[in-house]
Amino acid sequence: MRITINQIKEMKQKGEKIAMLTAYDYSTAKLVDEAGIPLILVGDSLGMVVLGYESTIPVTMEEMLHHTKAVVRGTKQAMVIGDMPFMTYHISVDDALYNAARFIQEGGAQAIKLEGGVTVAEKVRRIVECGIPVMGHIGLTPQSRLQLGGHKIQGKTPEAAARLLEDAKALEQAGAFSVVLETVPAQLAKLITKKISIPTIGIGAGIDCDGQVQVINDILGSFTDFVPKHAKQYAKLADIIRKAVTDYQNEVKAGSFPTEKQSSSIDESLLAELETK
Repeated sequence: MRITINQIKEMKQKGEKIAMLTAYDYSTAKLVDEAGIPLILVGDSLGMVVLGYESTIPVTMEEMLHHTKAVVRGTKQAMVIGDMPFMTYHISVDDALYNAARFIQEGGAQAIKLEGGVTVAEKVRRIVECGIPVMGHIGLTPQSRLQLGGHKIQGKTPEAAARLLEDAKALEQAGAFSVVLETVPAQLAKLITKKISIPTIGIGAGIDCDGQVQVINDILGSFTDFVPKHAKQYAKLADIIRKAVTDYQNEVKAGSFPTEKQSSSIDESLLAELETK
């Protein structure tokens, strides 16, 4: 059985920290699921770490659905959350409902995530009313990076901090089951976490959030363009991959790969017969 939104809410009530990771393909999702991670986000961050875009903005619904299907196929227990891409929920409530439903019906996800607070609260409410669980996302919202002036800490002034608290409360009231707090001062994230009943999932928002989310490629050290300040590399797969590929190439050039172990054979009498033809 997959993790439910009620179980996630209960984790906050029990004071149990929530670990969340991204995944974008079948094999990675399978490993993350087997490790017992309860929440897997198919993030629009795939635009950068998988597709090589400069930001999340070019990511399309078709790309998101393609990767969401793969992640769902690789999981059995985790709740898979589809990240609503840029301009797929901004224009109207109807657009938001249609595209959220595609994640569930076509992608096989169990929930969706979208960015914004007060400005999207009505859309969140309508999506939830249709039976689709919604995770909110406030603070640094990457799809709004042009408006925000880049990747900057949010909520540093009294006015900005008050707006973020208002955003969190609006999402809670609209029926969101949790909210991501990205690049928010730790003290503010702690306050928001205390003020709302739904779990907060932090990324660059300090230790006092109810849970944490990271991009899988960042913690594994496989994405080398840059390392975000909020990320900790638990492995350095880029170095391991480079060495493996180099070793492979060297063995191919030297004629030492493949060996008999990696090769198939046929009966010697058949081979002798073929040689006479």
